[in-house]
Amino acid sequence: MPWTITRLCRDCIDTGCVSVCPVDCIYEYVGADKEKFPNQLYIDPDECIDCGACEPECPWEAIFEEPAVPEVFKDDVALNHAMLEIKDQFKVMPFKKVEHPTPEQIAENKKKWGLET
Repeated sequence: MPWTITRLCRDCIDTGCVSVCPVDCIYEYVGADKEKFPNQLYIDPDECIDCGACEPECPWEAIFEEPAVPEVFKDDVALNHAMLEIKDQFKVMPFKKVEHPTPEQIAENKKKWGLET
């Protein structure tokens, strides 16, 4: 069962997940259709080996095992799968060390996307 990166990653990209992925299955979109594929990371569901190493590394708490994706983010499962149709427009995201968000920023981001905690 693959893992899914949800919209909680949008414009908040942290690549800690990339640094621990043993199969390099976390990608960024480099194509032109930014409306369909917004600025976030994507997990290739065919390459994901379900190790779960990425989930605890995401400071934005944006990664879920596919069956556990909150209802408000169910469309993000299909979005991650849609990358397979145009895989040549994705590349493995390189790791970049960035400052992690505060708990308040994480809570505000969740609220922004409709996930009440």
